[in-house]
Amino acid sequence: MEWEVMGCQGSHLVVLCAVAWEGRGKNVVSKVNFVVCQLFALLAAIWFRTYLHSSKTSSFIRHVVATLLGLYLALFCFGWYALHFLVQSGISYCIMIIIGVENTHNPMMIITQKITSLAYEIHDGMFRKDEELTPSQRDLAVRRMPSLLEYLSYNCNFMGILAGPLCSYKDYITFIEGRSYQVTQSGESGKEELHCERAEPSPNIAVIQKLIVCGVSLLFHLTISNTLPVEYNIDEHFQATASWPTKLIYLYVSLLAARPKYYFAWTLADAINNAAGFGFRGYDRNGDARWDLISNLRIQQIEMSTSFKMFLDNWNIQTALWLKRVCYERSSLSPTIQTFILSAIWHGVYPGYYLTFLTGVVMTLAARAVRNNIRHHFLEPPQLKLLYDVITWMVTQITISYTVVPFVLLSIKPSLMFYSCWYYCLHIVGILVLLLLPVKKTQRGKNTHENIQLSRSKKFDERENSLGQNSFSTINNVCSQNQEVACRHSSLKQ
Repeated sequence: MEWEVMGCQGSHLVVLCAVAWEGRGKNVVSKVNFVVCQLFALLAAIWFRTYLHSSKTSSFIRHVVATLLGLYLALFCFGWYALHFLVQSGISYCIMIIIGVENTHNPMMIITQKITSLAYEIHDGMFRKDEELTPSQRDLAVRRMPSLLEYLSYNCNFMGILAGPLCSYKDYITFIEGRSYQVTQSGESGKEELHCERAEPSPNIAVIQKLIVCGVSLLFHLTISNTLPVEYNIDEHFQATASWPTKLIYLYVSLLAARPKYYFAWTLADAINNAAGFGFRGYDRNGDARWDLISNLRIQQIEMSTSFKMFLDNWNIQTALWLKRVCYERSSLSPTIQTFILSAIWHGVYPGYYLTFLTGVVMTLAARAVRNNIRHHFLEPPQLKLLYDVITWMVTQITISYTVVPFVLLSIKPSLMFYSCWYYCLHIVGILVLLLLPVKKTQRGKNTHENIQLSRSKKFDERENSLGQNSFSTINNVCSQNQEVACRHSSLKQ
């Protein structure tokens, strides 16, 4: 979520609040509008879950209310520019209807993630054969054309219209129809059958925890972030007088201070969806409900990352999954390069985005080569592994900071000035690593024969691989126990 690019065409009802934020940065009214609307969405989500629960009202009503509230929030924030959401969704839907599902995947590569994701999911589900799909593509495939209301609700619902996060169409429809808490398992026929349905878990604890993270992140952003501007990295006096250790430390600290605004926006968006009852992902080994189905970041893993990949896997998670599904898995030539280029195009037109993602290509490939060739030498004994982790943490944090400075500076001149001050040192190191170390090709999917052998029941998808252990085994065990208890109770009655 980029506050800086928001226009100020929306409501000025909160302009008095914006005055209190004077000096906090540009587009102050837009920032206040965003925060006010997200807080309203949080309250609306609680109301939505309480009074428009799937057990109390129809999916039609839930779709209508979610869409209308979403369009209202967009209108409040962006004024009549909010019609872009409606027009874009309408045109895209018409294209899907007119040209047919066999061509849906081609013209849909436009800016919005949801439209492109759904385009591929429809193409996978209605045109491609099952044996041609990877397990994750088969799991997310949409087998029927959505109605216009379902399409608008998915794209414009109030829970995610301002800050996301991205979710799959099937997950959203499952939530709207109230099937989020049903557990399925494969029957004798191979088809998924309803196995058990547990009592609906409450998201209140998860929401409160995420709101606390929001409060801390916002406080940090308002009090500390502005005292450590990223622009100071290219200050002439600083560059001329500071020592290299000082430059390294300030580079890391200034980019660390730039992250809380993203922590705030993405965690608040996640809390809003959870408050509405969306985001449940089963239970962990202890039987506790997990509300991280559409979480967009994991702060602890980000700050403790010991590899470039670990950082990227935990930062803007849903966007990373989108890039993987629509580009990386479907590219036959240089998938890493194509994915980073698509990411740059999706972010916008600022040259800094392209510098960051082109630099990211070099850093990602170099980090992969180092890890594949060196890491296994440092796994034993534990003391050596700890030393390796400390060193790789330091290198990763500096490399990430070095890479994303242009993303923050946006313009080409200050970005190149920064890299010039550092003599393009990490670019040179990355290229040397790629030239000197052998690069192993990674397997991005199974072949067709292996896909045929896979069960058509639900498997681990990439979200589950990145987010941790599969939680549904715990549910099935509990449900089996519940069934045994029910059977015994029935026998006693007889």
